Amino acid sequence: MRFGISLPQFFADGEFDPAGFRAFLRRAEELGFDSGWTQEQVLGSMPHLSPIETMTYAAACTEQLRLGCAVFVSPLHNPVHLAKQLGTLDQLSRGRLDVGIGTGGKGRAFGAFGIEAEGLVSRFTEGLRLMRELWTQPEVTFDGRFWQLENASMEPKPFQKPGPPVWFGGSHPNALARAIRLGDGFFGAGSSTTAKFAEQVKLLRAGLAEAGRQDFPIAKRVYIAVDDDAARAQTRIADGLAALYGKRGFEDVAVAGTAKDCVDGVREVIDAGAELVLFTPLFDQAEQMERLAAEIMPQLP
Repeated sequence: MRFGISLPQFFADGEFDPAGFRAFLRRAEELGFDSGWTQEQVLGSMPHLSPIETMTYAAACTEQLRLGCAVFVSPLHNPVHLAKQLGTLDQLSRGRLDVGIGTGGKGRAFGAFGIEAEGLVSRFTEGLRLMRELWTQPEVTFDGRFWQLENASMEPKPFQKPGPPVWFGGSHPNALARAIRLGDGFFGAGSSTTAKFAEQVKLLRAGLAEAGRQDFPIAKRVYIAVDDDAARAQTRIADGLAALYGKRGFEDVAVAGTAKDCVDGVREVIDAGAELVLFTPLFDQAEQMERLAAEIMPQLP
């Protein structure tokens, strides 16, 4: 069983604390977390640092912690630029990068990124194919619907061969089928309930068996709050989720309460099929990380 921790990304203007960020990362390694993860939110009222820059800073502050983003909304990126950025980060971290990608759905401000919603899935799959070719081939000639290259090279290649593991997000059965066909693993969203995640895992495992795939890790982001006062934990995580998503109604996706409540809730996620649990506190992150390591993780398989 592996446990990840969300990296601090939420900072109001002028409030980023470099020393505190470095201390958080050092402590995460000392406490035995397997990985540190970011999220991508380009537009929104909640102050949110960019994932690539945050992971790059983290790579320079750590030695063992794997670093990932769950997930990049990859159709909003130029895949050539994204391949270069991620390949560089994989080199800088000496092969400690994990890459989560998803389509993001059709409710995005596509005009802000110079693209249209039409052909979203085609753009997603073509972009991934192009990134992987740039990561692995000496020269790339690519005649796609959205991007074209002729005898193009990208060096250096990522440190990991053939490239960083690519985790897929998504919840629709078609998205799960794409994950099986094209991904290296699946990451259940923090915005989905444990029951919904369990349904996704059943579909994934059936599809993986049919495809003859065995080495395919499954993870789940868990918004969590540990507090001796269960009601206070539930109120604070609800407020944090409302700020993150811009509306109420996500309270049932979180695990919040006393240490026992949280152990029980996370055990349900593990029983549903998670092999990696990404803990995502939304307040007092350093304190919550200490409590997770001392009171929650030792009680779980």
